[in-house]
Amino acid sequence: MRILPVLLCAGILAGCGSSSNDASKYLDDSPTNIAGTSGRVTLGVNTYLWQATLDTLSPLPLISADPFGGVIITDWYSTPAAPDERLKVTAYIMDRNLRADGLKLVVFRQTRTGGAWSDAQPNPDTAHKLEDVVLTKARELRLATMSTASK
Repeated sequence: MRILPVLLCAGILAGCGSSSNDASKYLDDSPTNIAGTSGRVTLGVNTYLWQATLDTLSPLPLISADPFGGVIITDWYSTPAAPDERLKVTAYIMDRNLRADGLKLVVFRQTRTGGAWSDAQPNPDTAHKLEDVVLTKARELRLATMSTASK
């Protein structure tokens, strides 16, 4: 009986790795349901925000994704252009509705000096810009799903 929740989460997360063009097949017209191969699973959060957040954070390595609690945690990521600086993001999706105040992203930053990583203040605009990208993608997903459903 304990394996069923694990399989459900694995199935949901497997679908989250798709490109944004394929995302509409996992979303229906209702913002809280994901269509799966074995039926419908109700999420605790808005699926458009969930999928858009995963798409936006996809370049960063994923540590944890809880679709029922609405928390996505990435691992530290350094770009090749700045190997002595790394970022980590935690996303909180707090609502079943597609609303700007239903999403909060927290960005952590560290810099390496002398081989040791130390906490540094991230640019305050980074989280806001990421939130804007997620919200735009979520709206696009919703519109794409609605136009597909009306055909």
